Amino acid sequence: MASQYHIKSAEELELMRIAGKMASDCLDMIGEHVVAGVSTEHLDNLCHKFITEDCQAIPACLGYRGFPKSVCTSVNHVICHGIPNPKQKLKNGDIINIDVTVIHKEFHGDTSKMYIVGQPKPSALRLVELTQECLYLGINMIKPGVHLGDIGHAMQEFAHNHHYSVVRDYCGHGIGKNFHELPQVNHFGSPGTGAIIEEGMTFTIEPMLNMGTHVTKLLPDDWTVITKDRKLSAQWEHTMAVTKTGREIMTLRSDETIQRIT
Repeated sequence: MASQYHIKSAEELELMRIAGKMASDCLDMIGEHVVAGVSTEHLDNLCHKFITEDCQAIPACLGYRGFPKSVCTSVNHVICHGIPNPKQKLKNGDIINIDVTVIHKEFHGDTSKMYIVGQPKPSALRLVELTQECLYLGINMIKPGVHLGDIGHAMQEFAHNHHYSVVRDYCGHGIGKNFHELPQVNHFGSPGTGAIIEEGMTFTIEPMLNMGTHVTKLLPDDWTVITKDRKLSAQWEHTMAVTKTGREIMTLRSDETIQRIT
């Protein structure tokens, strides 16, 4: 029986590897610029220049459903889709997620990373580090035959065991020629439910953990999503491909030690 998901060919996977490398290189590049006093718009400008000039690629966010900038910059209690702004200056102790999606020869590479400005509060540092551990927990479960609900359940239990909540209103997604495809990848769930992972599937995994409740609020700009209780939120994201025996991280950065392929 044919899969209901877009199973990628070897040629398509290679194009996605290139797009993924461009996106991860952008996150590597921007790190030294994430300092107190810099505006989120300046970070966006640097990312835009890197993607369009250094990579000769397209920033997928720019113009996507009207989004006005090339990357998302989500600071402190902003969960996701924060819009870069010249008036928003980073301060010592801030945490910020920068979310980059690159289009190379029609295929997308989507990834995000948390950055810490100066000296963080221990509680903020713990949230950032454990959210990345939650991401890696989910990644290491990926292989053909596994239900996405198993992975979501494991990430949810991890978060709850560390006294965090998992955002339910926003999730990971299939990706390829389209920015968003099936399957939907929730970071919560029940074992034995959800899509069954198949070799050749590509999707993002991007848990968002909150210090407070999971309840979100969409701001009037129709993009910026914050925690309703204004407590901190963190997110990490990778684009994944399912291999015959496990998974490939298509957006692995130079600062990571997790194995790229299993």
